[in-house]
Amino acid sequence: MGKVYVFLATGFEEIEAFAPVDILRRANVDVKTVSVKDTRYVKSAHGVVVKADIILREADIPNAEILVLPGGMPGAEELAACPKLNKALMSQNERGGLIAAICAAPMVLGRLGLLQGRRATCYPGFEPYLSGAKYTGAEIEVDRNIITAYGPGAAVDFGFTLLSFFTDVNSVKRLKTAMMIKD
Repeated sequence: MGKVYVFLATGFEEIEAFAPVDILRRANVDVKTVSVKDTRYVKSAHGVVVKADIILREADIPNAEILVLPGGMPGAEELAACPKLNKALMSQNERGGLIAAICAAPMVLGRLGLLQGRRATCYPGFEPYLSGAKYTGAEIEVDRNIITAYGPGAAVDFGFTLLSFFTDVNSVKRLKTAMMIKD
């Protein structure tokens, strides 16, 4: 099973990062939280300080199956301003690896030109940053190797969408049942 990296930047939205982490880890997917700073400690949008599993320079990006960008501000701006992350996203896209972004974070992909000609969604007001995309306003969009979601309310479904790339529909349903999530 592939590795998943969830990137954390100062001002990230907690639920958008940790709902997918929780869901994927429950299913025994290898998930690492990654600070884009030179410290493992990252402060969220609501002042929660968390310790990331690793920092960006420790990530084995070429062997990642999914790169995940949580939203939140100024977290999404900090992700967009990280040259090493931008290079990793471009490389991931070139090899057809999965990239997922939620809320404000799809703007990072838009700025890199990764959404050209693709369906995408984001938090309302960030549509102008989805350069070249067909904005849908849907809760979640999957277009080839790019997965986008519209905001905090979609975080759990976003996590299960990511899980669907690692397992079958019945396993996803079993985990939802175990977590008391109704389909």
